Amino acid sequence: MESTRILLEANEIPSHWYNIAADLPVPPSPPLGPDGTPARPEQLAAIFPPAIIEQEMSSARWIEIPQQVREIFRLWRPSPLVRAVRLEAALGTPAKIFFKYEGGSPAGSHKPNSAVPQAYYNHAAGIKRLTTETGAGQWGSSIALAGQMFGLDVRIYMVKVSYEQKPYRRLMMQTWGAEVFPSPSEITATGRKILATEPDSPGSLGIAISEAVEEAAGRADTNYSLGSVLNHVVMHQSIIGLEAKKQFDKIGLYPDLVIAPCGGGSSFGGIAFPFLGDKAAGDKRAEKLRAIAVEPTSCPSLTKGRYTYDFGDASGFTPLMKMYTLGHDFVPAGIHAGGLRYHGAAQHVSLLYREGLIEAVAVPQLATFEAGVQFARTEGIIPAPESCHAIRVAIDEALRCKESGEPKVILFNLTGHGHFDMTAFERYFSGKLEDYDYPAAAVEQSLAKLGRYE
Repeated sequence: MESTRILLEANEIPSHWYNIAADLPVPPSPPLGPDGTPARPEQLAAIFPPAIIEQEMSSARWIEIPQQVREIFRLWRPSPLVRAVRLEAALGTPAKIFFKYEGGSPAGSHKPNSAVPQAYYNHAAGIKRLTTETGAGQWGSSIALAGQMFGLDVRIYMVKVSYEQKPYRRLMMQTWGAEVFPSPSEITATGRKILATEPDSPGSLGIAISEAVEEAAGRADTNYSLGSVLNHVVMHQSIIGLEAKKQFDKIGLYPDLVIAPCGGGSSFGGIAFPFLGDKAAGDKRAEKLRAIAVEPTSCPSLTKGRYTYDFGDASGFTPLMKMYTLGHDFVPAGIHAGGLRYHGAAQHVSLLYREGLIEAVAVPQLATFEAGVQFARTEGIIPAPESCHAIRVAIDEALRCKESGEPKVILFNLTGHGHFDMTAFERYFSGKLEDYDYPAAAVEQSLAKLGRYE
């Protein structure tokens, strides 16, 4: 049997990111400004450095990774590709289950893959401060780390329910020198407006984004940094799938299924897009490839949302983006997978789903923790709640292989460890954790406010 842990050498870290914009089946719809016309690069200059804007607008297939960024990546990259043989045995499946383990970064997740280059480009542009939002805290801790590496001050608006649920993530950010505030806050006009009408608001990623963008747009020394959704972030995460392809080449295999959690879309796009690029290029190995985005039933952007133009934040500061959305004023239930509580999905993920080239499935919270515990008890790694969503579907697909007798190769993205999420596991074991199925009527109520630009 092939090795259960497939490694790469440090000199095999990819030298370029993959940009799926070059291989989309139809041209993506452009972001729109407040007047309904395509957003111009100069409109983004108030919150992003030139290199990030160029990447966001680029249709080039390959974008070079700066050498200084690659040197920092050496702290945790290349990340291992691991075959989950004990999980396979427990399931009695003929499937081969592999996971790309991103929990070995200093922040414990895949998020530094984009935080480091974003901090690098902002530093190179002479920016002194960054603002950002965070849900589960993985992005916030990652940008705090990256800001420290490049001498940038960082202010983080953390979704209030996660701020209260995950104190150790907040402490990680503070250890790396960042300021952290619960969102909605009294610092911004956005936060004050929401608190005035809903003082007990649990917050949302859309609200936190609004606060961070509002502050960045109001200060010349400050830019905004986003942890998912936009194309440059998804492109930075393609390093995951590019490494995985090299690792599969070493053992002469190729995945039949690629599975990842999907909130904004960076972890899904990061692992799936390089393989979908093979499919677009006519690679016979990828002819029957299935790529599955997994979201929570409490925040079903792809599976219950509408494909339309919407703002990326709650207050309408961002450009309008064509995506699957539940409505920018959507406030999700306080599930523990904070990184998946976003009202929309990345434009290119949305487009591929619209064209039927990827799949999406929504899974309930209790079933994801059941899968995460089974994975931990067989493979030893305690996964983050977000990662548990991918594990749930990987297990389900492996059990289907057991029924059919098909020995498929399954790959999923283990986006991070759950060491700072043990409160969630405690609630699961004590029976206090609940399922949330976002009501269809609430979705329709939120979506009714959209539709200006189809």
